[in-house]
Amino acid sequence: MIRRPSLLSLIRESLRRSPVVSILGPRQVGKSTLARRFAAGRRATFFDLEDPADVARLTAPKTALESLQGLVVIDEIQRMPALFELLRVLADRPGIPARFLILGSADPRLVRGVSESLAGRVSHIDIAGFTLSETGVPNFRRLWTGGGFPRAYTAASDAASLAWRQNYIRDFLQRDLAQLGVTIPAAAIGRFWNMVAHFHGCVWSGAEFARSLGSSEPTARRYLDLLSDAWVVRQLPPWFENLGKRQVRHPKIYVQDSGLLHALLGLRTNDELMAHPKAGASWEGFVLEQILSLLRVSDAFFWGTHQGAELDLLVLHRGKRYGFEVKLSDAPTLTKSMAMALKDLRLDRLFVVHPGTARYPLHDKVEVVPILALPSSVENLS
Repeated sequence: MIRRPSLLSLIRESLRRSPVVSILGPRQVGKSTLARRFAAGRRATFFDLEDPADVARLTAPKTALESLQGLVVIDEIQRMPALFELLRVLADRPGIPARFLILGSADPRLVRGVSESLAGRVSHIDIAGFTLSETGVPNFRRLWTGGGFPRAYTAASDAASLAWRQNYIRDFLQRDLAQLGVTIPAAAIGRFWNMVAHFHGCVWSGAEFARSLGSSEPTARRYLDLLSDAWVVRQLPPWFENLGKRQVRHPKIYVQDSGLLHALLGLRTNDELMAHPKAGASWEGFVLEQILSLLRVSDAFFWGTHQGAELDLLVLHRGKRYGFEVKLSDAPTLTKSMAMALKDLRLDRLFVVHPGTARYPLHDKVEVVPILALPSSVENLS
């Protein structure tokens, strides 16, 4: 069993601050398991709104919930949006006799309901799959190849992991999107998602996607936003400021989970991945997700100029600017692009992350960091 101590600690701290804590993320990333692990040894009441018996218990929700004390966990809450208004009333009671942990899969209606009804009363925790800190850094190739979904990571073989991910993709397209009220044909979204996989790590080009799909640019953009809202695609926004240079102003796009990326590309093993033209882009996206999961920041960007200078990731953290370059090389060197980013963006530090084992300086503000040292390096940023 893989424990998730940092998330358990985050839930505990969030419930101390707020009467309601929402845990949101894609289906099958372990939200329910995490909630049950947190509730172990506590006075807790569970409702799973995919269970008809629990839905029946909430036929009269005010009567069912207002007498409860301790921790109340409501799973798949997006299936009963009327609960948001009731939770606002219950959260405002003096003394706060109960605190609520609400779980939901990717659904824009859930996000909207939480933000509109529970503003000022809720803390948000977004979770994805397993991270390096949870699986153990020495297992990074397994995590990179198979991705962080618990059942994919813990599968008995590469073949079993790939089969699970392929089924997940099919179910997402044929069932999950329909449950979100999406009426776009599954085949059209599937083609678009495959295109994103082949453009993984590239700057978004609405015109190119529209031509390939035989649609308009607004339609292609709508598909991109739909998959982003469902936590299966990440749009990394561009950073731009007045530098006297023409800067890229479109987001970079990534398939958020590396295992789903590799399933979309038909890659079964790490050896097949390393031989594929998208290996470098895959590594970039994987490391990016690890950094963002460790720092839990919202101010994250990439930077690029039309002259060719670029930075894979710029993070604004505690008043400082940190840059990250990701290289699929055992011995990265200082490049002209890194030097330009360091100067133009006034970076406090720049880390170059690679899959090897060597750690060494390239400059007084630039350090090569192996993936094995990434969690400790990132967590120690001040």
